[in-house]
Amino acid sequence: MQNLAERQAWMGTLAKASPAELENCVSQLGDLPAYSFLRSPEIGLAMVRGRAGGVGDAFNLGEMTLTRCVVSLDIGEMAGFGYVGGRSPRHAELAALCDALLQQEQWHSRVTAKVIEPLRHSQQQSAEQQQQQTAATQVEFFTMRRGE
Repeated sequence: MQNLAERQAWMGTLAKASPAELENCVSQLGDLPAYSFLRSPEIGLAMVRGRAGGVGDAFNLGEMTLTRCVVSLDIGEMAGFGYVGGRSPRHAELAALCDALLQQEQWHSRVTAKVIEPLRHSQQQSAEQQQQQTAATQVEFFTMRRGE
């Protein structure tokens, strides 16, 4: 079994992926093992909490919609979990399926190479592009002395 930090990282990558992008990556895996739902995809709400300045007292910011799903592979005992923001049952299902596959030794490297790495690369490019767009609109303030 992989360590907790590694699993958190891939679950975050799966949750942040667009449903279409995730569907495309999973389709490149070929024939997938059969799986069954331990918890069918369901849509619900979660309370989002915040902290003023990131360090103040916690407060309830509001609710957000999320979809969750739990699957079990017929080839293994490990369950895969998928929690995604929004209303996308298929996205949660694919995230749970990938989580379950990544816990299987015979599937781990394949899913990492064909799903996780391309999604991470895409997400990193999007973040860099957003940073560049933000930097392009940054205003530099300076002070001038008058009368000298």
